[in-house]
Formats: sequence, C-alpha cells, structure tokens
Amino acid sequence: MNKMEQHPAPRLDATLEQILDLARWAPSGDNTQPWRFEILDERRLVVHGHDTRDHCVYDLDGHPSQMSLGALLETMAIAASTFALDMRAMRHTDTPDTRPTFSVEFLPAPGLAPDPLADAILARSVQRRALSRRPLTAAEKSALDLALPPGYQVRWLEGGQRRAAARLMFRNARLRLTMPEAHRVHQAVIEWNARYSEDRIPDQALGADPMTTRLMRWVLRDWRRVDFFNTWLAGTLAPSLQMDLIPGLACAAHFLLVADQPPQRLDDYVAAGRAMQRFWLTATALGLQLQPEMTPLIFARYLREGRVFSTTPGMREQALRVSRQGEALAGRQDWQAAVFMGRIGAGRAARSRSLRRPLRDLLLPSGSP
Repeated sequence: MNKMEQHPAPRLDATLEQILDLARWAPSGDNTQPWRFEILDERRLVVHGHDTRDHCVYDLDGHPSQMSLGALLETMAIAASTFALDMRAMRHTDTPDTRPTFSVEFLPAPGLAPDPLADAILARSVQRRALSRRPLTAAEKSALDLALPPGYQVRWLEGGQRRAAARLMFRNARLRLTMPEAHRVHQAVIEWNARYSEDRIPDQALGADPMTTRLMRWVLRDWRRVDFFNTWLAGTLAPSLQMDLIPGLACAAHFLLVADQPPQRLDDYVAAGRAMQRFWLTATALGLQLQPEMTPLIFARYLREGRVFSTTPGMREQALRVSRQGEALAGRQDWQAAVFMGRIGAGRAARSRSLRRPLRDLLLPSGSP
C-alpha cells in the first residue's frame, strides 16, 4: 500500500482525548491554531504544524507560529502529568520549516506529580483592557522568574519604564494601523459582533469601546476607507489610545522574556514557546492577567536583517523609530535577544475571548502526508 495513502484515524483513547482537549488551548498568534493531530495509537501521535508567513506580515519566517507550537507541546506535557504520563517529543528533521512536525509519545511515569499549572490551562487568556497599576509583589515576581527554564530571564519594565513602554506601544500602533499589509491580516482575523470566536479574535475582546469598534468594523472593510480616515480624520487616534496607550499605562508592568542566546533555529523558537507558556500559566495561577506585545520585536527583526515588510513609503522609518525607542528602553542586547514581550497586572479575566476549534476538527486521518 502506498505510504501516502490515508487511513481512518484510530479510535481516540479517553486519556489521550483529555490531554489533547487541554493542549488545544495553547496560545497562538491571532488564534490561528497552527497544529493538527494524527493519532497513531492510544499513547502516540504526530503533531503536524504549519505557519502563516505567506500571508501574515507578523509571522516573520514562521517564528511566532513555531513559538505557538512550543506552547502546545508544553501544554501537552503539563496535561499528561495529571495522568502520571511523561511526554517525549521529537521533531522530524526531514520536514520543511514551514511544516514543523513532531512525533509525540506518552510513557507511564509512576509517582510523577501532576504539574500544578494544569489548573491554569483553561483559565489563561488575553486581557487587552485596563489592569490594576498595583506593582507586582516580590513573591509574584519570584514565582514568575522561577517559572522560566534555564536560559531565559525576565526583564521588568516598571515605573517610568512602564510609561515609556506605553508610549512605545502607542507609536507602534500607528505602524500597525497605517500599513496595508497589516490591514489584510486584521480583516482576516477579527470576527465582528462576537463575544467569542473559535478560530479568530472576537471584536469585543479588542479593548475598544463599542462606538470605536463599530467604526473600525466599517472602516476596515476597505483599504481606501482606512487610508482616508488615517490621512484626514486622525483615524488611528481613538484605536491607538484605547487599545495601546491606556492599557499600556494601566498595568503593573511591561516585561521582556530574554534568552541567554538570541534564537536562530526553529528548535530555539519552539523552546522559547515552551518557556513563554510556563510563564503565562504561572501568571494565570497567581491571579494575574497578561497581554502579548510582540509586534515591536517582530518589526525590529525585519530592520536588523534588512528585510522588506511593506511597500508603503514611510513604514520603514516609522518602524525604525519604534525599534530605537525599544533599544533605548531595554538596552540593545536585551532587545535583540527578547523572545516575548507583554504587559501584566492584577485584574479581572477577559469577558470576551478567543475559544478554540473543536478537537474533532483538529484530527487528521492516519497516514496524512
């Protein structure tokens, strides 16, 4: 039989089903969920990854998607620990970077303690609205520091640096909102008139007030409208204030997760995603809320490598100002070695959030190419 011929998926074992049902809640950029599962037997599967670099300006070389796959693997390992199973994952080195593929096996581990972060998997979400300005306590910061594996550390941006980070995000928002390449992404990933979304970001989770959200919905339908509003009616001002500057000020701190060595290979980004997920789940377990702030780091890398990300005049200059502001804020070394950026603080969990595709939609037949 041709090895590429597909076979029906084996019956899903109840334990494996529960592990995967938790694992699918791992975070991914714009809720893309760049993974599918091929079940081999009750304790073995293949994770088929993909990225969105061909149509998403934010997914530079697929690295953000690779971090999402790392978060998936970490979540899978945490979930497996609740069944006294140890997870082993091996990447298929013969698959292209655009399609990262992993063989995963769960082995009995009598005496393995359940990872306490398992209880935070479903509760973890993105909170884009204002948080408490209460500084993080020494105990909270210590727990977050200890959550990271060797090779990573947290760089906190507090006090005056918190305000500087808010200004950086405000300036970065203009870049995101005036670039046609980003507009195409925003059109695709927002689900309008929605509190929840299985495969996108619901508009009620964006952080803007209802009037601004309605205006954004109308404007984003057509790039000519976006361009007109940005040129003549200060169209980026209200969204930038509500979704970037105000939340950037209303938090305990911003932070960078910094790698000892700047990531270079696919495996480095997968490892960074695993570290990110442990940090985020620890924050959730502490009752803290978090919002990623990745685009300044992504555009800074475009600039460092001399890559073109927009054909619109002036975009590179705007990105250069944002990147220089980031370097001045965090220091060049930490800025270039950062794998994740976000803001954090105490506050209520988001009332509106991205959900996930049902597990049945993520399963592939056995023998999938």
